[in-house]
Amino acid sequence: MTDTNTPRTRTPHTPRTHRLIVLDMAGTTVADGGLVERAFERAAERLGVEPGSADHATKLQYVRDTMGESKISVFRHLFGAEDLAQRANSAFEEAYGELVDGGLIAPIPGAREAIEKLRAEGRTVALTTGFARVTQDAILDALGWQDLADLTLCPADAGGRGRPYPDMVLAAFLRTGAVADVRDTVVAGDTSYDMLSGVRSGAGIVAGVLTGAHDRAALTEHGATHVLASVAELPALLERVAHEESGEPGA
Repeated sequence: MTDTNTPRTRTPHTPRTHRLIVLDMAGTTVADGGLVERAFERAAERLGVEPGSADHATKLQYVRDTMGESKISVFRHLFGAEDLAQRANSAFEEAYGELVDGGLIAPIPGAREAIEKLRAEGRTVALTTGFARVTQDAILDALGWQDLADLTLCPADAGGRGRPYPDMVLAAFLRTGAVADVRDTVVAGDTSYDMLSGVRSGAGIVAGVLTGAHDRAALTEHGATHVLASVAELPALLERVAHEESGEPGA
């Protein structure tokens, strides 16, 4: 007798739904015009790092190399003591907010339309960031995006750990209940940290985009299953993957 309460095992030929989409913000859906570096420079100066010094150059390079990582983690590495890291993070968030309020931010061309299309197709979209919630909200407000996605997450919303940990992706998986299998999740971002986060979460598609910090080689090296010119291409990619998995004509 068959136990009707036993979940069915997915067969290898059953196409995945890919109904949970987890998107990075700065560099992926949002063009910030180098505001991270500018905000860091302001914050570093407030903590006594002399502009033009070797120390300043070294710290700035580390910020560039770790784009996509949780900002408080970056400052812990750079300044060591927790109180200094917290001061640096607060100064950075304040400076970034001032720059955002000055209108120095814009959507990646086609990003809003892509998100709207994905949601119209019945997919759930989460926007994630390595910034603190106050900065994330400032960006969303500046763009008029507060209601664009189904969910927005910062590291604090996922227990405090940002990328490259998988926590924000898994938080989206748990909070939305959009899919039953984490492999039906799609992660997209512009940095190697986004790729690592997606791979470590078990997401079925980890898409790198070339509108931000890292190039094709870095994205692929850190686990990208696909590399796109822009997040605007994501809906078409998912349509293509669905055709390929189902064996329908036009794949």
